[in-house]
Amino acid sequence: MPQVEFMGKTFTIDEDGFIDSFENWCEEWVQWVKKEEGIDELSDEHKKVIEVLQDYYKKNGIAPMVRVLSKVTGFKLKHIYELFPSGPGKGACKMAGLPKPTGCV
Repeated sequence: MPQVEFMGKTFTIDEDGFIDSFENWCEEWVQWVKKEEGIDELSDEHKKVIEVLQDYYKKNGIAPMVRVLSKVTGFKLKHIYELFPSGPGKGACKMAGLPKPTGCV
């Protein structure tokens, strides 16, 4: 698997750029994905989406469906795409350290 070095950390990633294990998630990972996604600054709304994704993943072992993410955060899907231009599956799940979603996120 490919590796990425950023801020003194080395991350193993899959072919789509997702971190190899949720246990390896850290603040440096967030900063790397933020840079890759072209997000200038993380807002409280970004952090809320990441928190919800991680909490759901810890409880269920998978990422939530988009409608669940939207309902729990209170954000419309359009707004989630504004926060994470590559989408909730690619951008938000990647930033949260979740594995690549297999279904519709």
